[in-house]
Amino acid sequence: MAEAIWFFTFPMITEQQAQLRLTTLCAQGEHCTQEMLDKLAKWEIDEAAQARIMAYLTEHRFIDDSRYCAAFVKDKIRYNGWGRRKVEQALYMKRIPRSISDPIFDEIPDELYLEKLRPLIKQKWPTIKARNDYERSMKLIKFALGRGFEMRLIRQCVDEAELPDD
Repeated sequence: MAEAIWFFTFPMITEQQAQLRLTTLCAQGEHCTQEMLDKLAKWEIDEAAQARIMAYLTEHRFIDDSRYCAAFVKDKIRYNGWGRRKVEQALYMKRIPRSISDPIFDEIPDELYLEKLRPLIKQKWPTIKARNDYERSMKLIKFALGRGFEMRLIRQCVDEAELPDD
């Protein structure tokens, strides 16, 4: 018996429909240029139409990569507890230029990162199985690096965690 192969195809959408969908999406929340380009490519919109749609979205401020970047950075640090390096990597994946992101990162004080890192280190400290303090510190550093924090901030928090409680 021959197997039936089913192909699901999405109905082609027009340039106007794509523009309407994207304006609606952008009105609901912040999105970057690359996310919109990915959607247009997925919908198989031709390049000339993509350029017109992107020009419209940018001109009418539905898309603003610097505004998106500022919101993204603040949300990921405050709510997800990410460090600078992890946020930078996520922005790189979204093709946000460093010329946009670096000034935003420069505005963020180290204390905000430390507010997120200290509780992480404090919570992780007793759960780490290690033969000595050096091994425990190395495991904590590896953990914090995985969260995207900078080494100088990690070292500061690990040194604080190693101090005996009064």
